[in-house]
Amino acid sequence: MDLSIADLCRGGIPISDSYTRRMSDPADQPSQPAQPTPQFDAALPHQTKPRLRPVRGFPAKAGEQTVLGLADARQISDKVVFTMPAAQLILPMLDGNKSIDEIVTAVGRGLTRPIVEQLVAQLDDAGLLFGPKFDELVVKMKKDFDSTANLPPASTAAFADSLAQQELGENASEAQKGEVGATKLREMFDAWIAQALQKVENPSYNTLPKAIIAPHIDYPRGWLNYAAIWGRLRVVDRPDRVVILGTNHFGEATGIVGCDKGYSTPLGTCEADQALVSAMRQRLGDALYEHRYDHEREHSIELQIPWIQHILGKDDAGNFCKVYGVLIHDPTVNSGESYDGKGIGLDAFIAALRESLAQLGGTTLIVSSADLSHVGAAFGDQVQTLAGEEQTATEFRNKVFQHDRDMLNLVREAKPDELIASMAWQQNPTRWCSIGNLVAAIKIVEPSSIEIVNYAAAMDEQGLGMVSSAAGVMM
Repeated sequence: MDLSIADLCRGGIPISDSYTRRMSDPADQPSQPAQPTPQFDAALPHQTKPRLRPVRGFPAKAGEQTVLGLADARQISDKVVFTMPAAQLILPMLDGNKSIDEIVTAVGRGLTRPIVEQLVAQLDDAGLLFGPKFDELVVKMKKDFDSTANLPPASTAAFADSLAQQELGENASEAQKGEVGATKLREMFDAWIAQALQKVENPSYNTLPKAIIAPHIDYPRGWLNYAAIWGRLRVVDRPDRVVILGTNHFGEATGIVGCDKGYSTPLGTCEADQALVSAMRQRLGDALYEHRYDHEREHSIELQIPWIQHILGKDDAGNFCKVYGVLIHDPTVNSGESYDGKGIGLDAFIAALRESLAQLGGTTLIVSSADLSHVGAAFGDQVQTLAGEEQTATEFRNKVFQHDRDMLNLVREAKPDELIASMAWQQNPTRWCSIGNLVAAIKIVEPSSIEIVNYAAAMDEQGLGMVSSAAGVMM
């Protein structure tokens, strides 16, 4: 029997409510409303014909109920709207062309105007609709980005704060958490390294590699691979710069995006290598930095910075290594060119970076900040859970692991073009998110050998999502 929208929305929770999501939140779950429930305003054109921005949906728990969380896919807004799963029937109608009454009629199933109005008001308040609220957020984000020489910490600060809070309790001051958080972060890195390298045959490299592969999944799930590769660099010579190749998870660019800023973490600041910033601008023009705001909340660069600071240390003047962050698009989509043919393509970027590094001289460490498969119900796969030893879950996991092994063999054999071709032909079935920066790293350094030193996959307790990653070195 088909249930009405009204039936699906019953159960003690409103059709929607909005919450401010902090980077330190352990999970995307509703806690306390950030402010009184916003009200629909029929005098506002962007509410009467609402147009939904790109959002990310995810399941969450509100008491005993499963609800639908909606977050900004671009991470410009930090608010999350939690609503009933039935809202999935409404969201596709928010295209900017339909009025509220037309949406009610198109969806049917007992949907009423007040339900749509409440959802629209919540989405607008959270900056998830195109309109004045979102425009204000964009202006502020760009102003904040351009006002500083270095990007402030986000996910790394949240993790250090959580470590400090465990030590000091919830009533600790920000100054106390800052000092203790940095110490605890270093201690945690050392403990992870000791555990990851305890029984390996080659726990350290004697010479600086040309490039390394490290994950960019959060530390609690990815620590083993972070430690497995960064820990091996403890005694190598310090490079003159580190170039970090990341993945553009949230941004608007259609091609390569450079960053003209350094990065701060709880351990300190890595200044941008401005000589390299200028050399790349000279070769590729301002288009390389047009979408620099994509770096604002991009974790795939930031999560490598504390490891650079802790492992490579400071020079005689007390400075950490200079860095240059770059976000790489997916080369399987348009044969390495930008998605729309207007952005910076992969081959042009690789040529420009190689020329720039040759011009500047010195030593460079390339970091491919790469995660691999993203699978499970949370990513759209038709499987209830990946956890447990049931046949379906086991077969699904093994299929993912085999695909990862096959693709990593192409990485290990330094066959970037074959990796692109294979992933394009298969349509990237397990959603590797970092094909671009893996391919770029191989083509930039042209290694004589590549070793995958560790592979791991992590999932949530319910098995709704699993992410795999690897640690590797290019000599």
